[in-house]
Amino acid sequence: MNINGYLDYINSPWGRLFYRLVWHNLEFKNKKILDFGSGFGVTSNHLAKYNDVTAVEPNSELLKHRICDNRYEQIIGNVDVLKDMDNGSFDVILCHNVLEYVEDRTDIIAEFHRLLKNDGILSIVKHNKNGKIMHKAVFENNIDEAMALLNGENSLSKNFGTIHEYEIEDLKKWVAEGFVLDKVYGIRTFYGIQPNSCKCEPDWEERMFMLECAVESEPIYTNIAFFQHLLLKMK
Repeated sequence: MNINGYLDYINSPWGRLFYRLVWHNLEFKNKKILDFGSGFGVTSNHLAKYNDVTAVEPNSELLKHRICDNRYEQIIGNVDVLKDMDNGSFDVILCHNVLEYVEDRTDIIAEFHRLLKNDGILSIVKHNKNGKIMHKAVFENNIDEAMALLNGENSLSKNFGTIHEYEIEDLKKWVAEGFVLDKVYGIRTFYGIQPNSCKCEPDWEERMFMLECAVESEPIYTNIAFFQHLLLKMK
């Protein structure tokens, strides 16, 4: 894994913008939050300023570089560590860009349901195949990979391996017994297909943040965004 490259991404204008677009729909205070698949701890650290956060991450190499300006509990492990936690332990659970890389999706979601309080919220960020096809074809000019995605093949992350694509309708089936989908937001609708040269202009990040926010809930745009941010409520 190219850790330095990913850390550079986090600190780039487009990396900062991604997290801003996720966080502005997660403005919680005084909540107990579980961040499952916390990576470098970027979101755990951000939310820990005003919340009690527990982060779970299986990759110990990532944790050597984790961000922890604010205090939160960090656990090394996978879904197995969730089984030792008490029912109804959390108000909010985050699972951001994780389900693409695991096989035991229904088991993980069942644990989320057990761990959430009755009025709890599950936040999922997922890849969106339509948006990725746009990115491959326009930004990367990689027509072959765009066609492969269009034909149902999986793509490859240079940092995390094979990306097992899934659609919102797939997720609805996995969560049908315990959750209802409440909100769908698009992330990286426009900025992922812009040339990088313009992204270093002084006011680019703020202007693009406003533009992305203006369309993030509109289905015509959420359907072509590179990422989708889903908020689910307990049944």
